[in-house]
Amino acid sequence: MMAHLDELDTAILRELQVDARRTNRDIAAAVGVSPTTALDRTRALRERGVIQGASLTVDLAAIGRPVQALIAVRIRPPSRRNIEAFRNWVTALPDTLGVFVTTGTEDFLIHVAVPDNESLYAFVIDRLTEHAHVADVRTSVVYEHLRNDRITPAG
Repeated sequence: MMAHLDELDTAILRELQVDARRTNRDIAAAVGVSPTTALDRTRALRERGVIQGASLTVDLAAIGRPVQALIAVRIRPPSRRNIEAFRNWVTALPDTLGVFVTTGTEDFLIHVAVPDNESLYAFVIDRLTEHAHVADVRTSVVYEHLRNDRITPAG
């Protein structure tokens, strides 16, 4: 269910998406309200689950993980138990950045970051294909990863 957001909520979200570390006073000045109003609205957005936290963006190459890949995986047999078990297992792996449970030909799309191509090969061959329910794996190396960290509420 989509949360109702007015213009002030949307403005606060826009400002926080630019830099979630900004002070409440800075956010209030940017959106044209008192610091108390900005703080109350930000707290309400958190309580309603609209704001679920803040994340840190890390330079993957700087931490020794310059090679990224998207790995499509098909699970067989495709039962809820097998899907959920694989989802939980692959999400916990240290090379995994993100997991998408999908429809269509593949059941999962896994985003990984590894030190080199040899590590990517080991991840796919030694980890994924050894999992009992993995029926098919297709890997695409990521040349460039661009992200839009600022999204406007719909409606």
